[in-house]
Amino acid sequence: MKRVLAVLLSTFLCVQNVYAMPAKEHIVYEDTQETIEGTEDTENTDDTENIEESEDTENTEVPEDVEEIQETVSEDSEGEQPAQEAAGPQVSAPSAVLMEASTGEVIYEKDADTPRPPASVTKVMTMLLIFDALAEGKIKLEDQVTTSEYAASMGGSQVFLEAGETQTVDTMLKCISVASGNDACVAMAEYICGNEEEFVRRMNERAKGLGMENTHFVNCNGLDADGHVTTARDIALMSRELITKYPQIQDYCMIWMENITHTTQKGTSEFGLTNTNKLVRQYEYATGLKTGSTGLAKFCVSATAKKNDIDLVAVIMAAEDSKARFKDATTLLNYGFGKCQLYKDEKPQKLKDIDVNGGVEDTVPCKYSGTFRYLDTTGANLSEITKKLNMKKSLDAPVKKGNVAGSLVYELDGKEIGKVDVIASQNVKKAGIFDYLKKVMKEFTIAA
Repeated sequence: MKRVLAVLLSTFLCVQNVYAMPAKEHIVYEDTQETIEGTEDTENTDDTENIEESEDTENTEVPEDVEEIQETVSEDSEGEQPAQEAAGPQVSAPSAVLMEASTGEVIYEKDADTPRPPASVTKVMTMLLIFDALAEGKIKLEDQVTTSEYAASMGGSQVFLEAGETQTVDTMLKCISVASGNDACVAMAEYICGNEEEFVRRMNERAKGLGMENTHFVNCNGLDADGHVTTARDIALMSRELITKYPQIQDYCMIWMENITHTTQKGTSEFGLTNTNKLVRQYEYATGLKTGSTGLAKFCVSATAKKNDIDLVAVIMAAEDSKARFKDATTLLNYGFGKCQLYKDEKPQKLKDIDVNGGVEDTVPCKYSGTFRYLDTTGANLSEITKKLNMKKSLDAPVKKGNVAGSLVYELDGKEIGKVDVIASQNVKKAGIFDYLKKVMKEFTIAA
């Protein structure tokens, strides 16, 4: 009997070992793991979709792993914001450029190199050639310009010059700049070059010299014509040249209203000029420059403005209407003035004369080739800009005016941001035998 009880007890204990906790825990662990993994996959997917569809996910209860995904998405989104800001302002026109005039640096661009009809913005180049002729002494502001029948026949915007009518160059500039007179453009082209064709050839030549690679002019006034195209970037280049080389253009393009006098065989009459550039009245920092619109070109403008010594050129091409072009231009100008700061070194260190080897003079005075300017759009501390003067030990004769003798290098945060050449300010001829004899005699006389 005792043996039977012992066997039964042993059997009972063996059964209890089979159902011990370690075996049970292993089973539960496997089931739980499978369930959790399946739940996380589902919840991660659902919540990821929610994150994409809605930014407001803070009130959604999710596992910790899902919260980590949310944080990653949020960080990525925050990382995208500066990139969007860097893309610049919202401009509705298909082509646009914002340029700082003194440095020529482009701050913003949108399809800047697609050739498009520029309409009367063409007249920026026309006026540039007129001011070139004035600077070269070929014409004077008080010269009388006679209107030809061809010039008087121009359609589009005009000041209604009659064949045989005369106006001064000064008045013609007002007619072009303020009222966008096509007739006045042709009259001036003929006065300077004899005919419009030669004037247009010079326009294209001048454009090439400015690096306007995608420009071809067919006429001097911007009337629609096959092959008469330019780009937003090229317009900025010629606008920059006009306002920096001939700042007196502002005396014309900032006129809001003015009368001119027509004197013809019919008698004398007054004609009112009204500026086509509404920014002259609507934008406080405006300094010019030129509008244009035709059926093909739509609405264009090259708008210039100045604030805190920063000169900007905003070019808009092919806007849908007049209000849109001015709105886009204002948007660009405000963006530029808010983003830019300009460093200008107007008082660089004084320069010593540099030695000349084998010249009639032992030294030659030097000067800087220009004023250094640096445009910053990052918000850097420009007071930390440093300068380092690097000069050659000497120059060999003959020395020509403008020969480089060194440079003044500018650095910010340990990086070079630009430099200005140091150049010889006058010529020095190479010394001959008689020049050496003179030097010896001079030294002998001083010693005696």
